[in-house]
Amino acid sequence: MHTYIINASIQIIPIVQDRHPYEWVDEAIAVIQQSGIKYEVGPFATVIEGRYDGVMKVINDINEYLYSKNCNEWITNVQIQVRSNGDITGEEKTGKFVH
Repeated sequence: MHTYIINASIQIIPIVQDRHPYEWVDEAIAVIQQSGIKYEVGPFATVIEGRYDGVMKVINDINEYLYSKNCNEWITNVQIQVRSNGDITGEEKTGKFVH
């Protein structure tokens, strides 16, 4: 894949009863924070932005982390926006709405 900037929305839905689902979500967000990739946490999903390989690595790292910590079951919802001839950023899409 190309080296332009893309962005993705990631939503983790733990299907667990061993602990509160928010605890698993918080740990997934910590994986994103430790990655160094640009991110914005929202109430339903976290948006990340970076080069294609970096974004895909973070998505993989979250799933690997949950697996390694024995999260019983989860759903990973991902939306990825890619532009074939240049960068696509969150600022481009939402900047006019930020005060």
